[in-house]
Amino acid sequence: MSHPEFPLTKGLIYLNHAAVAPWPKRTSEAVKAFAEQNTCYGSHYYLDWLKKESELRNQLKTLLNAPSVNDIALVKNTSEAISFVAYGLPWAKGDNIVTSAEEFPSNRIPWESLANQGVELRQADLLSKPNAEEALFSLVDSGTRLLTISSIQFASGLRMDLEKIGKFCKDNSILFCIDAIQSLGAVEFDVQAYHADFVMADGHKWMFGPEGLGVFYTNPRSRSKLKLTQYGWHMMANTHNYENKPWDIHPTAQRFECGSPNMLGIHAWSASLSLLLEIGMDTIETKINENTVYLMDKICADSNLTLLNNRYEKLQSGIVLFKHLTVDNALLYRHLLNSGIVCALRGKGIRLSPHFYHSKKELDRAISIICSY
Repeated sequence: MSHPEFPLTKGLIYLNHAAVAPWPKRTSEAVKAFAEQNTCYGSHYYLDWLKKESELRNQLKTLLNAPSVNDIALVKNTSEAISFVAYGLPWAKGDNIVTSAEEFPSNRIPWESLANQGVELRQADLLSKPNAEEALFSLVDSGTRLLTISSIQFASGLRMDLEKIGKFCKDNSILFCIDAIQSLGAVEFDVQAYHADFVMADGHKWMFGPEGLGVFYTNPRSRSKLKLTQYGWHMMANTHNYENKPWDIHPTAQRFECGSPNMLGIHAWSASLSLLLEIGMDTIETKINENTVYLMDKICADSNLTLLNNRYEKLQSGIVLFKHLTVDNALLYRHLLNSGIVCALRGKGIRLSPHFYHSKKELDRAISIICSY
C-alpha cells in the first residue's frame, strides 16, 4: 500500500529524489488552494501570504539549525546563491578556491568563471583517496580564500564530514561554502556545528518542494563580506516605503532578494517542509539509511551487479550507485524506466535514491526488475 502523502501512479516506484522529487499530497492541495484563492480574490489576502512566507523562513531556519531567521534568504536556486558568493567576495589575483573534482556544475562553473580575475580553482580527486577530507586539505595553502563542497556528492553519494571540514576552515581562516542540495530533507543538518559561512540548496529534491525556489544561508559575519550583485525594491531596508529616497540595504539576508517573492512556490514548499518537520529529520534520516542499506545489500547479493559506492561508509547518504556487469547502463536505465522504476543515469552507473516513505515491498520489486533483465 502506498504512503497516504504519496499516492503515486500504480506500478510506479520513485527512486529519484536526488533529482526532482514528487510532491506530497498536502503540497498539491496547498497549491490548489492558493490558486483558487488568487483566482477568486486576487491579492486581497496578501497579508496572509506574507505570514506564509515568514513561516517558510522559520521552517528553513529549523531545518538548517540556523541561529536566526534573519540568516535565511529565499532565492531561485543553488546556482544563484553560489553566484552571489562567487561575485560578492572581493578577490585578488593569486587567490585560490578548493573544491572536489566530483562537483555538480552549479558548484564548479561559478568558481571557474573567476579565472579572468586571476583566481584559481583547485579540484581534489576524492574518490581515489582513502580520506576525502584530507584530499581537500592537501590543496590548501596561504592563498586559499574559500573551500566549497557538496555535502553529498550527486553521482557517487559520498557524504562529507562537514564538522571536520568546518573546523579545518575555521582554524585556518578560510571561508566555508556548502552546496547542501543532496542533504537537506535527507539527513540532519547543522550550520552552526559545521561553522558554515554560506549554505545553499534548491527545494525540489529531498525536500519535496517546487523547482525555482531555494534557500541561501549566510552567517552575519560572512554576509557582510559580500557586495550585492542584484538590486531592487525587496532588498531595501524599508521594503514597503516605495518613495524611499535615499535607501539602505536590508540588514538581514533579505538583501539577496531583489524583487517580488515567489508566493506560489512559497506556499508549496512550506507545505512540503511541514511534512518533514512533522515526522522529524532524525526519523527521516534513519528510514532513508535503512532503505539505502537494504538496496545496497540486495545489489551486493546478486553476482551480476556491482555496487559503486561504499556501503560501509560511516556517513551514509540516500544515494545508491550500481552497474550491471554485462548490460550497458543506458539499456538497463531505459528498461527500468519502461518498467516504472524512476531512477537516473549518473557517474559510471545507475543511481537510486529512495526516501523515507518507501516500503520493503517496493524496494524488492525494484530489485527484482533490475536482476531479471
